[in-house]
Amino acid sequence: MREVGGHAVVIGGSMGGLAAARVLAGRFGRVTVIDRDAFPQDVQDRRGVPQGGHAHALLISGRMTLEELFPGLTHELIAGGAVPFDPGSDLLFHQMGAHRTRFSSGKLGISLTRAFLEHTVRSRVAALPNVEIRQRLSVCGLTGVTGRVTGVELDGGESLAADLVVDATGRSGGRTDRWLEQLGCPAPEVTTVKIDVGYSTRLLRRPPGDRLRDGGLLYLMATVPPHDKRAAAVFAVEGGRWMVTLGGWHRAHAPVDPKGFAEFAAALPAPHIGELLERSEVVDDGEARRFTYPQARRRYFEKLPKYPSGYAALGDAICSFNPLYGQGMTVGTLEAVELGRCLDRFGNTSPAMVGAYYQRAARVIATPWQMATGGDFMYPETVGPRPPGSALLNRYVRQVMLATHVSVPAHRVMLDMQHLLARPSALMRPGTIVRSLLAARRSPACR
Repeated sequence: MREVGGHAVVIGGSMGGLAAARVLAGRFGRVTVIDRDAFPQDVQDRRGVPQGGHAHALLISGRMTLEELFPGLTHELIAGGAVPFDPGSDLLFHQMGAHRTRFSSGKLGISLTRAFLEHTVRSRVAALPNVEIRQRLSVCGLTGVTGRVTGVELDGGESLAADLVVDATGRSGGRTDRWLEQLGCPAPEVTTVKIDVGYSTRLLRRPPGDRLRDGGLLYLMATVPPHDKRAAAVFAVEGGRWMVTLGGWHRAHAPVDPKGFAEFAAALPAPHIGELLERSEVVDDGEARRFTYPQARRRYFEKLPKYPSGYAALGDAICSFNPLYGQGMTVGTLEAVELGRCLDRFGNTSPAMVGAYYQRAARVIATPWQMATGGDFMYPETVGPRPPGSALLNRYVRQVMLATHVSVPAHRVMLDMQHLLARPSALMRPGTIVRSLLAARRSPACR
């Protein structure tokens, strides 16, 4: 690791932006994080993260990467109340009509709220001696010359010069596209997949030691496509609480009123969530929180004919996934690490460095995008460019999902893929194909 420049600016202080700030702090003399939101002093949801009050998954690969960036973070989070779990045995996963068989994976997951994770990471970043976090400020443009970004303009007329500007502004890419075009830089090609996802969330009290039916600490449910579009999640989180999120694809959204929310849960094909709601005290009075997400979007920066020096997009600014798959925070963190590696390799913020970073980011995105859109296109209402061969692949993946009901090897390979510890090619190994197709016939969902 070597110093690449004097100053870097990160636009956006959410998880991807915070991970980027940590990476840049070791490679630039100083780093400024700018966010238009007001950051709470303690663990609270904030307006700038509208999905923050709903169930969030930090994948195993994301936890491991954050631990590398912030040594001791996992212990700090668990000490603060995050719930450790084994994703093979403590997570009950009801999919394709039955539960996956359980096994001890030896992997460590942690379950917590987005607000707690973000607050803890933000505190770590703010403690870095060369990082300044500036809140309640909006960036209104980029400064630069043709082909090069040299800083940002803030509302109120202030300008900040920077050797590198990292765009972690999230899904609203229209503004930065206009800013880049003003500097002679083309906007990237965009793919959108219309999924019409929506869900509602309630918090319940969790007495010490309480577990779900069958001993689970977390519960995930995805019903059988294409006709049933519902999904559900229950996570044990800090503060002695259960977080219950219900919803689905294409208008299969859970009601927000208490009666309708409970009826949605009771109608699910397994009783775990309905029973939990019946026996648990509600923490949040009134209606459940609601969040809607009309479409996933990928921006192909790696296909640009030329790259502006001094500028890199990251996280949802490149690719925003269907949130039901819980991939966003992890992908943004992995991209930040790839940006650091490219800065180390090139030692500058040149177009060559930026291009290399986008190629690496595309490889990070490829697996979760393939998994998410593959699942989304199991529903005929999904609209967007269908990946070549997706119909055949989806038929095979269905068989692997059925196999997870009775086969530990099938469950293990799916778990590794979903936590971004393995590529989809792991599903295509001859031994995996044969074992999965044979095991699928024994699934209780096929009886």
